[in-house]
Amino acid sequence: MPKRILQGKVVSDKNEQTITVLVERRFKHPLLHKTVRSSKKYRAHDADNQFKVGDTVRIIECAPISKTKRWTVLTEASV
Repeated sequence: MPKRILQGKVVSDKNEQTITVLVERRFKHPLLHKTVRSSKKYRAHDADNQFKVGDTVRIIECAPISKTKRWTVLTEASV
């Protein structure tokens, strides 16, 4: 099964080798037919501590690294 790849913005880099990424998705409401924004935060492994707050990054699923980390930073997304 292919691993999911998501794109989002780094909102926290305070932890060692960990960043928090806010991923936002947009979809059309089934009844109101209005575009709705939904967001979720993911904790991702950043081994080199190279990403800072405000960077746009791509993350990929991986085996659990800690209690909350199940994602690894793939690359910095080009905007």
